[in-house]
Amino acid sequence: MANQKLKLLYLVKFLQEETDEEHPRTVQEMIAYLSSYDISAERKSIYDDLKLLEFYGLDIQSVKAKSFGYFLGERSFQLAELKMLIDVVQASPFLTQSKSMELIGKLADQTSRSNARELRRQVYVMHRVKTSNEALYYAVDGIHAAINENKKISFRYFDWTVKGEKAFRREGKPYVVNPVALCVDRFYYLIAYDALQKEYRHYRVDRMARLEMLPEDRDALPQDFDLGSYVKTIFDMFNGETVSVHLRFHRELINVVMDRFGADAHLRADGPAYFELFAPVEVGPTFFGWLFQFGGEAQIMGPEEVRRSYLAHCQAAAAAYLE
Repeated sequence: MANQKLKLLYLVKFLQEETDEEHPRTVQEMIAYLSSYDISAERKSIYDDLKLLEFYGLDIQSVKAKSFGYFLGERSFQLAELKMLIDVVQASPFLTQSKSMELIGKLADQTSRSNARELRRQVYVMHRVKTSNEALYYAVDGIHAAINENKKISFRYFDWTVKGEKAFRREGKPYVVNPVALCVDRFYYLIAYDALQKEYRHYRVDRMARLEMLPEDRDALPQDFDLGSYVKTIFDMFNGETVSVHLRFHRELINVVMDRFGADAHLRADGPAYFELFAPVEVGPTFFGWLFQFGGEAQIMGPEEVRRSYLAHCQAAAAAYLE
């Protein structure tokens, strides 16, 4: 009798796991499935149950083939959405390999067994750099909780040594900060406010240890903080002064140039093979490194001091190979 009360739940489980548009199932197969859990059912009761589940909100579809079958149509995630989410999980450097596989497994559970097998075939191993800090997943959750509850947090912050060991800053003394927001580039960053210095700072979450939410309320935060502008500056970690720069590129580079500068770019043709670009650039090693990958197909036209800085940067790099 106890099992009989679970009939509807097991029927939902069957529809979720065993059916999709390509794999409808018959009423007789549902009866056999329920029987495997010691739940008795007749055809009429299954029809009534399916109507009840449809009234509840499940998208139960019927199809006429060799035999009349049913499948669960609309779900929380469609197959294409799950594939996209799995791609994102695989590509995320802030997730450990084990956490990535755990999340992929949970995503695969959101569709039928048949589709889940297709999703697992999509999973492939690439030699991407993944974080080794398993605690990051929980640190992110803890920071969100502190922000929502208006509390300070403490943590120890470390750098990696050449031996692959953690070297804690400030001799391991905890940092106590006012968390403001979390943002993601290739990694998770905490943006925090220093009330004494009246300035914002950012920290890599995967380089935190022993994170705790404190009972103290956060200090009052300024009302004029522009998160978007701040994030734009920190995602290039070696920023310099923002300068309007005149650049020249081969036309084959138009897509990568637009990917970087977007609506901030002012373009004009420079003959049949090149185009010129005027855009605000944070001049420094990060920008120079991005530009260098294009070799002679990209050139700084001005200002002259930016040209000289880039030349000096390239000469310093070359000098390391000429010694």
